[in-house]
Formats: sequence, C-alpha cells, structure tokens
Amino acid sequence: MLDVFTNPVTPFAQNANLLVCQTTKQAVIVDPGGDIEKLVAAVDAANAEVKAILLTHGHLDHVGAAKQLSETFDIDIVGPHLGDKFWLDALPRQSEMFNFPMAEVFTPTKWLEAGDSFTFGDVTLEVRFTPGHTPGHVIFVEHTTKRVFVGDVLFKGSVGRTDFPGGNAAQLKNSIESEIYSLPDDYTVFPGHGPCTTVGYEKQTNPFTSGRFG
Repeated sequence: MLDVFTNPVTPFAQNANLLVCQTTKQAVIVDPGGDIEKLVAAVDAANAEVKAILLTHGHLDHVGAAKQLSETFDIDIVGPHLGDKFWLDALPRQSEMFNFPMAEVFTPTKWLEAGDSFTFGDVTLEVRFTPGHTPGHVIFVEHTTKRVFVGDVLFKGSVGRTDFPGGNAAQLKNSIESEIYSLPDDYTVFPGHGPCTTVGYEKQTNPFTSGRFG
C-alpha cells in the first residue's frame, strides 16, 4: 500500500508529494519545487528511504529543488518527457522571472514516455503522457490505491494554463479526457496546486471540460 504526504512549497503553494511504500518504506518525491529543508524534514518524519525524484513537467515551481535533493540523497531524477527539455534548460531565466532562488540547469537521469512505469518498494506507478500545459508533461497513476498525480494538467474545478511557451489548449483538453477521465470515477486526483478531487467529480463539474465553459 501507499502513503502520501503532501507538502506545499514555494510562494506558488505547489504540492510536492512524498509517496511512501508502507511495507518497505521506500519512497519517491514527486515535483520538489523548492523549500528543500521542508522536504528533507518530511522524509525524516516518515522514516522513509527516498529512491528517486519524479517530475511531471519542467516549470520551476515543480522542479526547483530537484537537483539539490538528488545530490542530498544521491538519487536519480526521473522525468518529465523530453518535450520539456527547453524548460529545464531555461531554469536560470525562470528563476529570474519569478524571483525564485537561482535554480541550476540539469538533465534528468531518464526521460519518460507514455507506457513507462516506475517501481519503488511494492508500489508501481504508470506513466501517462499528457501534453498541453507543457509539451512534455506526464502524470503518474497508482492503481492499487486508486490515486493519480497530475501536476498542472487538472485542478479541482479548473485546468492548467496554456498561455506559456509550448502550451496548447486543445491538446490539454484531449490529454485530460483521454488520460485522466478514462480512469474510474473513484480515483483520487492529486493536483500540483490546491485540494485533491476525484476523476468523477471533475468529469461531472469541471467547467473547462464539461461543456459549460467556452
């Protein structure tokens, strides 16, 4: 089974999720955007052994602490899709634009693609490719406990922005409908910002995908 500890970080209140296998205490950190001391403290509190950092996409508020954390724990950075390389290459510029601590350029140990999976302890995450918010966005699905970690693709009552370079509104809507709404209604959605929701609730009520908006 899987424990999830959500830690909002950075001035953008980005949800960095610590995923811990209950039986082995092996763990991954999904989207460590910043506030590295807070994330290290969360790992210590969970008595977890972090095996990797997983990234949904290359925006600074999701990756800002990735390189430093990978060095702290001597672990790999996995993801996102190669389509977001230009965002990672622009990390110093992103840092200047948003007045964040300077983030160094890095290259993940492994880029992810649709159909990949990542296993730690007894937990396996399915990787789904979900471009639209960014060209290389991916999400992680854990089927045993019915959870999906969606980065900035989908929020409770909203969807990710598409006005950044590489964004595409039609592509985003298609990603949501084909890769998230194809999951059962009772799957819990962990977004990159804000509260959790469920697949069924968003299918029924989200104004950006239900046909009641635009």
